[in-house]
Amino acid sequence: MGGAILWGAVAAAPLFVGAVLAMLRTWPPRWLGIVLGFGAGALMASIAFELWEEGLDRGGPIPLVTGVALGALSYYIAARILDARAARKKGEAGGGQLAVGALLDGIPEQLVLGIGLASGEPVSIALVVAILVSNLPESIGSAADLLDGGMRRSRVLLLWAGVAVLCAAATVAGFALASVTGEVFRSGASGFAAGALLVMLVDSMVPEAQSKAKESTGLATVLGFALAAGLAFAS
Repeated sequence: MGGAILWGAVAAAPLFVGAVLAMLRTWPPRWLGIVLGFGAGALMASIAFELWEEGLDRGGPIPLVTGVALGALSYYIAARILDARAARKKGEAGGGQLAVGALLDGIPEQLVLGIGLASGEPVSIALVVAILVSNLPESIGSAADLLDGGMRRSRVLLLWAGVAVLCAAATVAGFALASVTGEVFRSGASGFAAGALLVMLVDSMVPEAQSKAKESTGLATVLGFALAAGLAFAS
């Protein structure tokens, strides 16, 4: 259990660290777009080489595709709720949507991490770095957008601290539930994370990056994809 607590905290910490970094300096829109594009590429690699591939190997296509559909629908509904709230307050929902995406991705992903730890599977340094590469830009971009939208610094920190704590707790929950879950559950959880991420990338993260970084977005995205894919193969 101690290992699950440690690795859960390590995997979730970049979410909070990114919010802190967004407050330490004012990020120029172009640099913020490049960071978001880089993070989007890293998340694409995570979907392709970790969530999808491992989910397919573990449980086959049915639980994986079912999880993808549920994850996509969950994110879509949550994002529309945020859109409606932002419209009433005449604000921007983009930062909040990235936070929702991080939560819907992080919880099932770290559930799978906890189950793997309970099963005796080792955690590689390459995997830890890959999590950092994908989570950090996501939280920086979201926190910066929320601050620009007028949210108080204390609320932004509290929001991302809550996301990080819930994701870390999911690792511990996965460790505790390992004895009553199987490969089908792990496949479905991976699919859920992949589905939520795919909708978030298309609806929020990539458009946000494109609006800020313009022609640099594609290059930043490819670099993020290449680095995360290389780390996935190394692990």
